[in-house]
Amino acid sequence: MSASNASLVLVPTPIGNLDDITIRAQKVLADVDAVIAEDTRVSGRLLQHLGIARPLISFHTHNEHRMVQQLVRRMADGERFALVSDAGTPAISDPGFLLVRAALAAGVSVECLPGPTAFVPALVNSGLPCDRFTFEGFLPVKKGRRTRLEELRPETRTMVFYESPHRVLRTLTDLGEVLGPDRLASVSRELSKLHEENVRGTLAELIAHFTAKEPRGEFVVVVAGSAE
Repeated sequence: MSASNASLVLVPTPIGNLDDITIRAQKVLADVDAVIAEDTRVSGRLLQHLGIARPLISFHTHNEHRMVQQLVRRMADGERFALVSDAGTPAISDPGFLLVRAALAAGVSVECLPGPTAFVPALVNSGLPCDRFTFEGFLPVKKGRRTRLEELRPETRTMVFYESPHRVLRTLTDLGEVLGPDRLASVSRELSKLHEENVRGTLAELIAHFTAKEPRGEFVVVVAGSAE
């Protein structure tokens, strides 16, 4: 029996610990005609680890606009694809949205499997309210960055951001300047990996922590909403 009858299946992949791959995800990856991957080298290593041999199609930020219609046509002609990102759930701050939208517009069946994504464990273990939250992904690097932060000043829900190691200190500093150094926050890095770290405190305390040590790994920053 097929693990999924959809022509396009979004398959979440482990964010660190390879044991987090689901049995259903493995069945889909082994059953499709090809795997659409953000980085074929990363996905190739995962498939090799799982003992699965499938063709890989490169699909990333720099070629997704060019590739979308070609892939949709192939699905309309009967091919079945799995879409994966390097880690976590596709289309969450990763390529995938354009393909999903185009596939649905063309009447192609799409399914997304449940599975790993970095912001959920970071949010839940932050100790901050998670009944209502806003996922902000990556802040603008240059243009519009300060404007976006100012827009978030009155936000009462818990806020979740993704950040890279070379920008996390800048982001914490910018958040402290706009939201106040006493705003509670939590920083999670290397989730599910051997050197996982979760640091909680005020933005000022987190800035001091990551000033004293070189930030490494991928980060999720969770910030308390405004009490006003």
